[in-house]
Amino acid sequence: WFCGLRGNEFFCEVDEDYIQDDFNLTGLNGLVPYYDYALDMVLDVEMPMEDSLTEEQQEIVESAAEMLYGLIHARYIVTNRGMHAMYEKYRSASFGRCPHVFCQGQPVLPVGLSDLPRNYTVNVFCPRCHGLFFPKSTRQANIDGAYFGTTFPHLYLMTHPEMIPVRPSQQYVPRVYGFKINQSSLYFRNHEEESLVQSDNRNRRARSRQGGGRR
Repeated sequence: WFCGLRGNEFFCEVDEDYIQDDFNLTGLNGLVPYYDYALDMVLDVEMPMEDSLTEEQQEIVESAAEMLYGLIHARYIVTNRGMHAMYEKYRSASFGRCPHVFCQGQPVLPVGLSDLPRNYTVNVFCPRCHGLFFPKSTRQANIDGAYFGTTFPHLYLMTHPEMIPVRPSQQYVPRVYGFKINQSSLYFRNHEEESLVQSDNRNRRARSRQGGGRR
């Protein structure tokens, strides 16, 4: 029922036997309220106490069932079966295409910025330019990123290296009246200063990991 809801096209259908294996659900009971009710709803099992729930509690259970399915989904899609199910969606560009001009319509993969729910919404990752973008659909842009996790697109590409596309050979060059903008101009200065700061911070972290240098 969950995958059939409008806006949930990013989700694949998790095998029922995967959900019924308690090992695969380890730790989720501490994250999801009304866990037992939510699990029964996900498995489409009749709940004997359902009639005793108030309307407000019923809404909470439905919301909890969505969260539970989403968190199970994040674990399932990094299994072989889950990756195969997501491959079918990736092949048909169900997750959308990269908006970068030089990526030429490269299909993207969903990714979260956190593995914990209620932190960030889902983004899409382009395997060609490694850019991160918001989903095109506003419905899908409101999905919790934890339902896809931080690992999926990268593990998928590492597992299927033949699916890794070649990076774009072209790069956009800003011009004014046909002339390239001088690299020393204010147009580039802020960008270059930010890049230098980021590079300096990375070097400091690297030195710190190696012992912090001399004092």
